[in-house]
Amino acid sequence: MDRFSLSVRPVPLKEATLVVTSTESGMPKQVRFRVTPQEHASLPDRVLFSAVVDWGGISNPLMAALPDTVEFDLLNDADSMGLVKLMHSEFAAQRCGVDSVVNRLGEVLIVRILRAQIEAGSTQPGLLAGLSDPRLSRAIVAIHDQPGRNWHNEDLAQIAGLSLSRFAEMFLAAVGEPPAAYLRRWRLTLARQDVVKGDRVDAIARRYGYASSEGFARAFKKHFGENPITLRPRSAA
Repeated sequence: MDRFSLSVRPVPLKEATLVVTSTESGMPKQVRFRVTPQEHASLPDRVLFSAVVDWGGISNPLMAALPDTVEFDLLNDADSMGLVKLMHSEFAAQRCGVDSVVNRLGEVLIVRILRAQIEAGSTQPGLLAGLSDPRLSRAIVAIHDQPGRNWHNEDLAQIAGLSLSRFAEMFLAAVGEPPAAYLRRWRLTLARQDVVKGDRVDAIARRYGYASSEGFARAFKKHFGENPITLRPRSAA
């Protein structure tokens, strides 16, 4: 989760990805969250505040795994309701440090929404379905935490506590792609971030387990349609 910086800022409703509604008495009632700004369906309740959340967009696999619209009930979750109340207070008061405070509160709220989605499971193959299985989740977290390691299915199966064949079968069914393909995509997602920051291509290649910078460049171009060197800032070239 710490691979992507998060920002939350108030915007008009039509530009919002996060909308908080309230009861008639003003009590926060529901969070409606969308990965990308789109017109929200009818909102019969009062809108307490609306904001746009930027957390890496669809390049963040957690965000990309979410359904188009997530509705998160606050009335039975006192902790999340408290977070929303604090966010509303910060937006309204605009005190010193409001941006930092709201971003941190927003990150906790989004994590709680993600956890609720993971606990609910998913009927569609994808990352959320994988994370909802405690055995596969251990393997996925290991991939995320150590993307540069020379992972083999045997290693991941052992972490998951499954036989090799059962692990491969369950991972494909839940996530929708083999472990090696998921690892490759995650490495390239992180590598693109590092390229844009200005890191050297050869250093990035080593960081994510590629045997050579040429091999990394070929994989990068195949995935993103452009050579990594063209994305580096001019000041770093």
